[in-house]
Amino acid sequence: MKAPFSSYLQSICPAVTDLVNRLSDRYDYVSILSTDSVGFRISISQRSKMVSNSNITTERGNVVRVCRNGLYSEYAFNEFDPADIGRTAESISKELDRQLELLKTCGTEPYITPLLEDAPLVLFVEKETGSLPEEVDIGSIVEKFSALSDKGCKIVEHCIDCGVNGSSTHISKMFVSGNRCLKQSYVYTESNCFAYSADEKGEIKIAFDGVSGCGGPEIFDGLAGVLDQLPKTMNDLLSAEKIVPGEYEIVVDPGVAGLIAHEAFGHGVEMDMFVKERALGAEYIGKRVGSDLVTMHEGAKCAESVTAYAFDDEGTLAGDVTEIDRGILRAGICDALSALRLGTSATGNGKRESYSHKAYTRMTNTLFDSGDSTLEEMISSIKDGFLLRGSESGMEDPKHWGIQCIVSRGYEIKDGKLTGKVVSPIVMTGYVPDLLGSISMASADRGVFGNGMCGKGHKEWVKVADGGPYLKMKARLG
Repeated sequence: MKAPFSSYLQSICPAVTDLVNRLSDRYDYVSILSTDSVGFRISISQRSKMVSNSNITTERGNVVRVCRNGLYSEYAFNEFDPADIGRTAESISKELDRQLELLKTCGTEPYITPLLEDAPLVLFVEKETGSLPEEVDIGSIVEKFSALSDKGCKIVEHCIDCGVNGSSTHISKMFVSGNRCLKQSYVYTESNCFAYSADEKGEIKIAFDGVSGCGGPEIFDGLAGVLDQLPKTMNDLLSAEKIVPGEYEIVVDPGVAGLIAHEAFGHGVEMDMFVKERALGAEYIGKRVGSDLVTMHEGAKCAESVTAYAFDDEGTLAGDVTEIDRGILRAGICDALSALRLGTSATGNGKRESYSHKAYTRMTNTLFDSGDSTLEEMISSIKDGFLLRGSESGMEDPKHWGIQCIVSRGYEIKDGKLTGKVVSPIVMTGYVPDLLGSISMASADRGVFGNGMCGKGHKEWVKVADGGPYLKMKARLG
């Protein structure tokens, strides 16, 4: 079925268009982003049950962006009366003018920016979904999650608790400017299973995995298979030893490959960081940053994932950017205003945490391309190293291109064979061009994962997805 576009947004579209026209008499550029997103979040464990009809991406509101004499200003609001557009326009104009006057009062030297392009375009997109979060029987999902929690406690060794959480969101967005009217509707869903156990020393171990995708609550059906994998993961963690720090040949699974992609060429090539001179990536455009096997794509069109939208929060159509082409850094990603300031083109990566937050350059799908090797060939080629599984978290330093990835566990490889020894936890560190330059094999298959969010520093959380194939490389592990 198609995810139906919001009837509320459809009803206010004429009034929003009227508001844009009225404001256009006073400003050089006007656009309005209107959002109406509904959904739920459920979290079930042996100790607690939580059901909410909201999460970070459920919202209803509008944000106006205007430009006058090269100065941009924004105003967000969630009370909108289509019958009183004149008063609304007057109120918004007064606030926007107050912002512009404040710059003069403070003596702040503003950044003059050209006008945004406003080429004529009408777009209406309703993506496919199996079901809708607003129509699903919440009670049946609570029962399903509870049954999975009960089963996990029975099958996972030394289990203290087993939990299941999930959310599903139906997003509708409308972008209206002087020449554009864009509408989109889609549903994304994500869920995780996690188990806690204590080893013989009393240390808590956590095994987890999840499912996600562009679609409705039917995606929760994949949780049964995820839960069945937790006992082995927990047994591996309970038997794991500490790793001897050093440089090793490694093979990373698609989840860890995605973590590397996100951290290595995530914030480091978000080009609003170029404007602020806070990213080393600006100095490497056209230069080698990886081996010939490294090709990386970024964009909402790269995969049908949790962040596969038709247009971004600035009205730019979704893109597919080849960031790295056979080891050469070709391009970054860019929001619309930063693109104007850098003299380049917007890539469809202007995203807001919500309608009331600023738009920044943000990642969507960040993916390594596949190769033509097999996992078995990679393992057999390693004399002394590890197969790394279980992406947990990561950090990067865009200004100096250092990277740190936390990985759940590593499986020892000796003379081309897995020995059965497991090490955990693992911290992988390195300098991005060195790490990617060491990639010598890539598998033919590829995974995409969207069970998380990404912040800009410590805030501005948005949905992202990442992934890739199995990769062989060299890295420092500790």
